[in-house]
Amino acid sequence: MKKLILRSIFFFVLCANSYAQRGNTGDKTFSDRFPEDVIQEYTRTYLRVFNETDHDIIVLVRGQNDEYLRHVYIRSNDFWTIRDLPITRFYVQFKNREFYFEDFGRTVMNFADKHSFYFYYNPQKEHQYKRITEEEFFRS
Repeated sequence: MKKLILRSIFFFVLCANSYAQRGNTGDKTFSDRFPEDVIQEYTRTYLRVFNETDHDIIVLVRGQNDEYLRHVYIRSNDFWTIRDLPITRFYVQFKNREFYFEDFGRTVMNFADKHSFYFYYNPQKEHQYKRITEEEFFRS
């Protein structure tokens, strides 16, 4: 009986620990695969990214010359604000469950600009994104 209770407790702890492996919004999930974040405090800019899907995503912001700016993990139906982006034209790439995508839109970020990006899946709006490879997503 005692072994059964101990096994049950061990199983419960193991299950709880595996559930806790899911990241939190704002985590830098791939910090080991990207260079340092580009932060320019004096610009007073921000990009608020909304994840309106039923799964978590990783958002990557790139500058006009394809340079890495920032990345962030965003849980399902949550949002994150990326502050102090450089003054540039940027675009967004994202990874959902097993696919990588790039938004066709390019946004100009000027001094003290505030922008929002809504990520949601709509098959009728699929033309707004193009599928990219893992190598394209992780290039520095």
